[in-house]
Amino acid sequence: MLQVARLAPKLLGESAELVRAFLSTQQNADGGFKDRSGGSDLYYTVFGIEGLLALQAPLPAGRIEGYLESFDCGETLDFVHLCCLIRCWAALGQGCVGERGASWSERVVSRLEMFRSGDGGFSIMAGSPFGTAYGGFLGAAAYQDLGQPLPDALRLVQSLKFLETPDGAWGNERGLKAGATNTTAAMVTLLLRLGMPVAPAVGDWLLKASHRDGGFLAAPNAPIPDLLSTATALHALAGLERDVSRLKEGCLDFIDTLWTNEGGFHGHWGDDTLDCEYTYYGLLALGHLSL
Repeated sequence: MLQVARLAPKLLGESAELVRAFLSTQQNADGGFKDRSGGSDLYYTVFGIEGLLALQAPLPAGRIEGYLESFDCGETLDFVHLCCLIRCWAALGQGCVGERGASWSERVVSRLEMFRSGDGGFSIMAGSPFGTAYGGFLGAAAYQDLGQPLPDALRLVQSLKFLETPDGAWGNERGLKAGATNTTAAMVTLLLRLGMPVAPAVGDWLLKASHRDGGFLAAPNAPIPDLLSTATALHALAGLERDVSRLKEGCLDFIDTLWTNEGGFHGHWGDDTLDCEYTYYGLLALGHLSL
């Protein structure tokens, strides 16, 4: 994703500097990046770091490391923020995770495994009998960031089978009747990463999630497109090697409606707040559309 996001300046041109400046303003004095209320949050710090890396801007690594150090091995963190802590250390550069030491890695892995579900997947709730798509995506990524093999990878893949929906996509939990774009895109990306085949019909489903006025819908019945769905759908379709050329102009027009001269991107037409997350997804979407 980061490799593709690095292509965004081809379309941004001189505006890339505005994005860099915006991301820099999102870092708080403690080194973390702002959530939507202005407080530092590991989740948004991931996107702050990745956004600056995509623009090949210098990272204020020392300040970020000080913020990350305050969480130690993540014993007090929920599953999502634990995975974000790991991602942040990995994003700071090769060797940063390794430099934490074997004891740190063992304790982090022990914490991760608490969220392994009974069916072999991952869930944001410790001790859950069934995994979720979001949990599986984050759990597998965390092991990758730690540079360690994913234990029982086949069981994780098998657990994802139960999340397939009747319409040929994926839902986040078992028993859902219709798929979601972000969830389906995440499962495509994860399965391809694990070397597993993905049915061509999944690409058809994602293409049908495109909106007539540009962008992609979060679900078939969503009223308007959004930037997260657009970026993740484009990423998954690229992984599936599907042609999206007919959608490029509409997607570019849609993304342009979310852009502000403050350097950030709104998430959708009804969104009044700028943040690191959606700005990163703006870069990811533009990177794919520049190809």
